[in-house]
Amino acid sequence: LKVCALHFTETARARIIKAGGECMTFDQLALSAPTGEGVVLLRGPKNSREAVKHFGAAGVPDSHAKPYVRSKGRKFEKARGRRASRGYKR
Repeated sequence: LKVCALHFTETARARIIKAGGECMTFDQLALSAPTGEGVVLLRGPKNSREAVKHFGAAGVPDSHAKPYVRSKGRKFEKARGRRASRGYKR
């Protein structure tokens, strides 16, 4: 398996070579497959970033946006409006 990337960590490079693969840069890829035939482009999951969890309005009913809070303790966004036992539940 030939793997092309902008950068390889040492462990990633070692694992690819140990499995009988080859690590190459994009200029080497352009020389070996100039038309891109037989090349598969892969990209990591773009919605797994921590920032994506905060998108939307936190505190709105049925919104699952993660609020920016200082701590996850008892006193931080856990009381009124969050649960019926503490006054009311939105």
